[in-house]
Amino acid sequence: MEEILSIVPSTIAAKIVAMPPHIQPLIEEIRIRIDRPLEVTARGIPYFLPYIVTRKDGEQLINKLANHSFYTLEEELKRGYITIEGGHRVGLAGKVILDGGKVKAIRHLASFNIRVAREAVGIAEPLAPLLYDSRWKHTMIIGAPQTGKTTMLRDIARMVSTGIPDEKIEPYKVGIVDERSEIAGCVHGVPQLGFGPRVDVLDACPKAEGMMMLIRSMSPDIIVVDEIGRKEDGQAMLEAVNAGITLVMTTHGNTLEEVSKRPYLKEIIEMNVIERFIELSREENPGMVRDIKNQAGESLLGKVSVT
Repeated sequence: MEEILSIVPSTIAAKIVAMPPHIQPLIEEIRIRIDRPLEVTARGIPYFLPYIVTRKDGEQLINKLANHSFYTLEEELKRGYITIEGGHRVGLAGKVILDGGKVKAIRHLASFNIRVAREAVGIAEPLAPLLYDSRWKHTMIIGAPQTGKTTMLRDIARMVSTGIPDEKIEPYKVGIVDERSEIAGCVHGVPQLGFGPRVDVLDACPKAEGMMMLIRSMSPDIIVVDEIGRKEDGQAMLEAVNAGITLVMTTHGNTLEEVSKRPYLKEIIEMNVIERFIELSREENPGMVRDIKNQAGESLLGKVSVT
């Protein structure tokens, strides 16, 4: 939390620090809305703190984010979020400026959503026997928002890049296409989170284009992407598979059966390329593995917590 507390106004930082010690390590989001109460979410539970956010608070926060130069945020304001040191992401909302029907920028910022990036090193290792059999298998992680999809994806990337000596699994080259700067949390192109020695990241790059760029230039063994679901994603995935590259990805949903009904995801799944489907939930806590299924939709695992 040090990186986050260093950018928020001192009035807001003081309220967060004053929260009960058992809640602070569980914080997932901090929502700062001008003229409304400060909201902190921990383990999916919202806490409204006794403080009304002022316009001055908002100005101080954006100045910290921009390092007092609003021009430096031009690209970030088009995307609607900023990634800060530590890999934390700050979502932005306000008046949208359009240019030719496309978002040019966001002005008069009135809402900020700070999503806390956390590593959970080792959570994927119990799953390795089901994801690896002489090679890593094409894998899709399925889960609703805040079920730990990206956290699991990060640890799989770390595990593949580092290898598992006890299992005699060697390290592989990993290419990450981080379209929303959420997987690696890059700042100036450098990942802020730990991924082992054999990871290369394309930050803020569209997934389909990024996958093709990695195939052409970085010769990865495994490509990792977040939030698959568009038609062009499926085409790029086929190119990767035909090049002998393993894919690990996430997508929004609750179950394999549910996501199989969505048009473009249905096409991707019916390609019969994806070999493992990890279903996540947060029934007791984020990162609960509900099931792991094979290509035929058969369960390979009972419910197990990996957090």
